[in-house]
Amino acid sequence: MSSFQIVALMVVVYIILIAAVSVIARKAGATSEGFVRGGRVFPAAVIGLFMASEVVGTTASIGTAQGAFTYGISAAWNLGALGIGFIVFAVLFAKRFKQLDEVTISGALERGYGAGVRRVASVIMIVSLLLVATAAYVSGGAMISALLRIDARWAVVIVGVLSSVYVVIGGMRSVIYTNLINVFVKVVGIVVVAVSAYSAAGGYEGIHVSLPSKMLDWDGVGWNQIGAWLIAGGGAMFATQYVVQAMTAVDNEAKARNAGFYTSLVLIPYGILAALIGVCAAVVHPDIDSIQALPSMVVRLSPILQGIAVTGLIASVFGLISALTIGASTLLLKDFYQPYFNPSDNEKKAVRFARLATLGCGLIPVAAALGASDVLGMTFLAKALRASLAVFVVLMFRRPSYGSRQGAVAALCLSLPAVIGWYAAGDPFGIDNAYIAILTPLLVMTIAQLSGRGTKASGPLARTPSTAAAASVADSSRETARTDT
Repeated sequence: MSSFQIVALMVVVYIILIAAVSVIARKAGATSEGFVRGGRVFPAAVIGLFMASEVVGTTASIGTAQGAFTYGISAAWNLGALGIGFIVFAVLFAKRFKQLDEVTISGALERGYGAGVRRVASVIMIVSLLLVATAAYVSGGAMISALLRIDARWAVVIVGVLSSVYVVIGGMRSVIYTNLINVFVKVVGIVVVAVSAYSAAGGYEGIHVSLPSKMLDWDGVGWNQIGAWLIAGGGAMFATQYVVQAMTAVDNEAKARNAGFYTSLVLIPYGILAALIGVCAAVVHPDIDSIQALPSMVVRLSPILQGIAVTGLIASVFGLISALTIGASTLLLKDFYQPYFNPSDNEKKAVRFARLATLGCGLIPVAAALGASDVLGMTFLAKALRASLAVFVVLMFRRPSYGSRQGAVAALCLSLPAVIGWYAAGDPFGIDNAYIAILTPLLVMTIAQLSGRGTKASGPLARTPSTAAAASVADSSRETARTDT
């Protein structure tokens, strides 16, 4: 068999495997609660690895290597910031989110700031998730096109259809199980490429002699950029839909906290390895386009190892897309379809909509990806939008009386156009849009606090009779789903 045939065969076997897992998990998606929660509880390590797989997509892998090709090992902060964010999440917020047991970030914010915030927060999160999905399709399509020798547009369409369909089949449980496979393949793949790249570059001595010393400085990319990554990346973890959704799949607060630590244990080393690959590529292939840093080191491998690496990169696309689609469809189901179009809670209608919404959220970014190009820009814009929500997560849990409910609605309504507008203007004065995402809601809430007007937010754990009744119904549904499974 030729090298290409071996690689293609390994990719096909991987796709068949995740399809089989989705079919096996399909029973869990028979109810709407089972579809969005997984129908059972999982160990902390499983959820931690699941969240890690969600984060490590093609943009994280290829983008980090691309940044390292230009700026050096400090590009590892791109993923390191996310790992730090999960540590902070585990210490300060995981326990509190588990106590809320809300399946959406918008539902969690409603507990502190009222129903007005819920819809706006949901729209911001859906926009953010679809932006990330678009970026994932663009980068994934370009990578798959180069490695498997198919047209980039067809690569985008194929990945979009396959990743959407297997989530539609099995829902949240299939996403969790398949992402366990994905994270294993990703980690093995990145280790294989990193070891080979380090050897090809001549080890530390070869890198040290061939590249400027700043390429090995941990602050080479600049503290302004590192700060933006910590805010937009690490901060966004506090208010990301699929992270909040994952917290409902463990059965106690200690496991919720431990899941965050397990995630960071994957992300930080992964970021260092991806950055190392980019640095080594700068030694071995100094004249290539930076976006080819990681793919250029993959093609140097033997056929079997190349197959492992390519499968790992494709798993990066599938893992991220599955998390994004299940997250966006859950928001559409809980925040828009159920209250406005299915107030009687017809279960068949809810399940049907959840599946259609998942398919739509997987395919809409495909159309957008066919005309998009600025992958890294879209990714960080999406993280900045989530960072705006993270401000309210911090305030809700640490200073619940700061500002007002009306101020929260106004702040979120202003944050979306402010962040997008700042990004579209090219980040004037060298100020990253991530800082605008943080400063806008803080400024509005401070004005609300100083003016003393509006209704004060309540503590998020204080339930009104209506939310308590809704929680009771949800608990009953989850118990039924667990019994069925």
